Amino acid sequence: MTSDFREDLVSLLPRLRRFALTLTGDLDQADDLVQQACEKALLKQDQWQVGTRLDSWVYRIIQNLHIDQLRSKGRRSEYLHEDSVEELVDAGSKGLPEREIMLSVLSRLIAELPEEQRMVMLLVAVEENSYREAADTLMIPVGTVMSRLSRARARIMAVLEDADGGPQRGKENA
Repeated sequence: MTSDFREDLVSLLPRLRRFALTLTGDLDQADDLVQQACEKALLKQDQWQVGTRLDSWVYRIIQNLHIDQLRSKGRRSEYLHEDSVEELVDAGSKGLPEREIMLSVLSRLIAELPEEQRMVMLLVAVEENSYREAADTLMIPVGTVMSRLSRARARIMAVLEDADGGPQRGKENA
C-alpha cells in the first residue's frame, strides 16, 4: 500500500465528512459512514485506477454504503439536525447571525431534496465538481446531472421566494 494513497485519502477526510453529513443528516452516522468508506477504500485500493480522481471514487463508495444502509433500514434519511449545522459553518461566517441562519435554512432545504437531486447539488455546488466529474461519480449522463441540478435549484428558489414573499415563477404580480 502506497503512502501517497493514504495521504491523499486523509486529505479528503473533511470533504468526505461533509458529503456524508449531507447524506445522513447526523454527525455520528456521517462519521461511521466515512470510517466504513475509508476502510473499504483501503481494502480495495487495488481496484482504484491510478490517474483517476480518488475523491470521486470514495464519494461513490460512500454513496453505495449509504444506499445499502437505507435499504437495510427501509427508510429515507432525515434533514440535518440543528447541532450538525455548526459543523458546516466556515470560520468567516462565525458570529454573523444572517449567514448562520441562511446556512441553516439552505442545509435544511438541500437535505429535503430528493436523494438524486441532493447528491448532484452536493457534488456540483458544494464540492465544486464539474458536471462531467459529478456524472462520472454518480455514473449517470451529464444531461441528467444538469437536469437534476436545475430541478434542485428551482425547488430551493421556489421555497426561498415563497418564504420571502417574493414572486414565484409562473405567477404574475398583482
